[in-house]
Amino acid sequence: MPELAENLKALQQRFTSHIRNPGEIDAPEGIEGRRMKIYNDLIYNNVESFLSGGFPVLRSLYRDEDWHRLVRDFIVSYRCASPYFLEISQEFLNYLMNERQASPVDPPFALELAHYEWVELALDVATETFPEDGVDPEGDPVEGVPVISPLAMNLQYRYPVHEIGPGREPDDPPAQPTFLVVYRNREERVRFLESNAATARLLELVAENTDRSGRELLEQLAGEMNAESVTSVVEFGARMLSEFLEQDILAGCRR
Repeated sequence: MPELAENLKALQQRFTSHIRNPGEIDAPEGIEGRRMKIYNDLIYNNVESFLSGGFPVLRSLYRDEDWHRLVRDFIVSYRCASPYFLEISQEFLNYLMNERQASPVDPPFALELAHYEWVELALDVATETFPEDGVDPEGDPVEGVPVISPLAMNLQYRYPVHEIGPGREPDDPPAQPTFLVVYRNREERVRFLESNAATARLLELVAENTDRSGRELLEQLAGEMNAESVTSVVEFGARMLSEFLEQDILAGCRR
């Protein structure tokens, strides 16, 4: 029995190794090539299709042969920690960030673009919901304590990832970073909002806050900015907080 178990394990390892890399590793003996090819194509086509659908802009920037070489390297060299298809995109992002060997065919913004596209998918399938207990969705985010949505991501990139596509491929990052808020609203639609450093910092303060009013957070922001007029910052920020509440970037205010 131990010998049988070891033989089975060796067969399984050879079988899966061949599926990962059929160009380099022979199939186990005794399996008809036609049948083996069905498994090879099934695994590769499913993974490639999911990645193309999850990263459509990134896919559009690669020539076919370069894209398939990238996908094959992901399958061959990366060991996924999750068995779920919905998490393949996150696994692919981890591969790009931690294991992908830089290639001349990779755009300089590939990692940031991949992260942005992953964020959109992650929010689309996220299981988090808007809080109900202790949060008033119609509260005053200036005088009350604003609560950020669990379905909002406050992001910063070197490249304008939301503008990149075929024919719009920057060689170098612009002088100013790109700030984006990507969120899913109560209508289950994923949206993005282009922001700036001050707005990103305001949302960061809201996310860290548990007991201070929106006005107090805006006054802190004005101090950090060394603003000449605290009143102007508070007035402008109050409008931003109200818009965030309308857009569902804020979930509401603490009751």
